[in-house]
Amino acid sequence: MDLELTGKTAIVTGGSRGIGKQIALVLAEEGVDVAIVAREMDRLEATAKEIATATGRKIVPITVNTGDDESVKAMVKAAAAALGGVDILVNGAATAGGFSAPPKLPEMTVDAFWADMNVKVMGYLRTAQAASPYMIAKGWGRIINISGMAARQSGNIIGSMRNVSVAALSKNLADELGEHGINVTVVHPGGTRTERTTLDAEERLAGNTIHKAVDAHDIANVVAFLASPKAVAITGDTIAAGGGVGKAIHY
Repeated sequence: MDLELTGKTAIVTGGSRGIGKQIALVLAEEGVDVAIVAREMDRLEATAKEIATATGRKIVPITVNTGDDESVKAMVKAAAAALGGVDILVNGAATAGGFSAPPKLPEMTVDAFWADMNVKVMGYLRTAQAASPYMIAKGWGRIINISGMAARQSGNIIGSMRNVSVAALSKNLADELGEHGINVTVVHPGGTRTERTTLDAEERLAGNTIHKAVDAHDIANVVAFLASPKAVAITGDTIAAGGGVGKAIHY
């Protein structure tokens, strides 16, 4: 299937590794020029070189702190200048989780809560606010927010709250931006295999309905479709991409 993405431009936050890196790769394979953004320039430059060599597309590394208004504004301005605009925004920058047990109520702190919410929820809002004018000017755009299955289950207070907040943000953005040809969606990965996954962890990741670990590249394929004109009928809603994990029925 031709996703009709050739010649489009994208910003992928959290794009230097993991799911973000694979999203940037798949978009580039589909003909998109991509600005990958994260905090560490060394890692960004290595990833940009790798993807550009593999795909022949323009891959621009830009540092950003999505927890800071001015940093986000400067990043989007630089990306738009380097790429000639912004058609697609994929928000994936967040505080890493899943490597240790989340804090229980007695251990939670206000600082930890706000730091997490500022980077993920407010960070997604900042980038959407800065990038959407470029999409509005063209009358077309896609914003895909990477959230997580913690939105649908308990066991991680901050994780659940931030991911539910991303879903709420996305529906509001979809309703406001829809008249400008901009679709906004959420993707909930479950446990996902990345370059940092250990063998022990991979066995745990296979405890889903499909009985195998979902790979970051699998998530990227879902995102590429949502970023395309083919996905015009999907907006303001959530796609779960956890291999069928969980027993709840969503309708």
